[in-house]
Amino acid sequence: MERKQGQATRAVHDGVNRQKKLEYAITTPIVQSSTFAFGSTQALTDFMHNKVWGGAPSDRVEYGRYGNPTIMAVERKLAKLEDADDAVLFSSGMAGITTILLASLSSDTHIVMTDDCYRRTRQFCEVFLQRFGVETSVVPMGDYEALEAAIIPKRTRLIISESPTNPYLRVADFARIADIAKTYKIQTMIDSTFGTPINQHPLQYGIDYVTHSATKYLGGHHDLIGGVVLASKDRIAALRGARGVLGGVFSPQEAFLLERGLRTLPLRVARHNENGQQISEYLEQHPKVRKVWYPGLVSHPDHALAVQQMSGFGGVVSFELETDYEGTGRFVDALVLPYIAASFGGVESLVEQPALMSYYEMEPEARAEVGISESLVRFAVGVEDASDIIADLEQALTHI
Repeated sequence: MERKQGQATRAVHDGVNRQKKLEYAITTPIVQSSTFAFGSTQALTDFMHNKVWGGAPSDRVEYGRYGNPTIMAVERKLAKLEDADDAVLFSSGMAGITTILLASLSSDTHIVMTDDCYRRTRQFCEVFLQRFGVETSVVPMGDYEALEAAIIPKRTRLIISESPTNPYLRVADFARIADIAKTYKIQTMIDSTFGTPINQHPLQYGIDYVTHSATKYLGGHHDLIGGVVLASKDRIAALRGARGVLGGVFSPQEAFLLERGLRTLPLRVARHNENGQQISEYLEQHPKVRKVWYPGLVSHPDHALAVQQMSGFGGVVSFELETDYEGTGRFVDALVLPYIAASFGGVESLVEQPALMSYYEMEPEARAEVGISESLVRFAVGVEDASDIIADLEQALTHI
């Protein structure tokens, strides 16, 4: 049996055709072209025959909306990291998710979704898809009896969950979701953005689609927008065709940035994991912190499942302070290291008060109904020294 290389080695070398690098460049060149030429009519005939009827695999395309050499190299690397058959990149994580949904659903079909999914995914399903006759049922995260009970035989097409979730880092039981879906012959999708291909592999448990916002940990530097879907070759081929129609294409410049980020992904995620664990443990023992949510803590409701499924728990720590809305704002303003910003997964720490950042349009009562406390903080831990982050948290907590 061929020896399987480690993830750090694969992150650096996989997906790269070392023999075809332009001018012997170590980095994958940016192929800045919208259109690709053919040397002869016969070359075009052979290409079209393989494209339409199948044949020898080709690493080329005729038009940039259908692919690009830079992008395809990064897709190969991502597939290797996720242990997937194939991958397809999109202009954003939401473009990847909406393409799966639009390619899989028709009127009078049905989706089951856990309630802690990314709110824009929920919005697309509950608002936009509803206009086209697609029904969505939302069930509590972790309630697998409710999930199975929500399935409508012959109508339900997809089970959607996120793991870990935002902002409470709940962990989905991949094997159980896959087993339920197999019983009813329906498909499954896990948004694994918080998990990363380093910390977990949902496909190994029988999940059909894994999605990531490449903007977060995969890119890792807060400088690109992108998304990726990973699945079997047949499913990815269908999504790649749908991408060519719907138009959510990734750019070669951002593919270059993404490959650069992927080369250090295992190193960065290891540091995020270490920092997240240390900071969550520090916060949990602090008298001014009411509650901490982090899968690496024994107190987290899904800790045992997280230990079973994950090799690390990431760099996002959510916690509730012993104060009110205004006091939480004073705490956030007193922090020195993190930027007040949305997103996560970059080398710099970020902090936000979800009641202000993500749920500002809702009244406090409505926020409480969806589980968002006025004193909730989401801290996206970067790769700074944990001792410096903890010292910053310590001084900021004196302001409440």
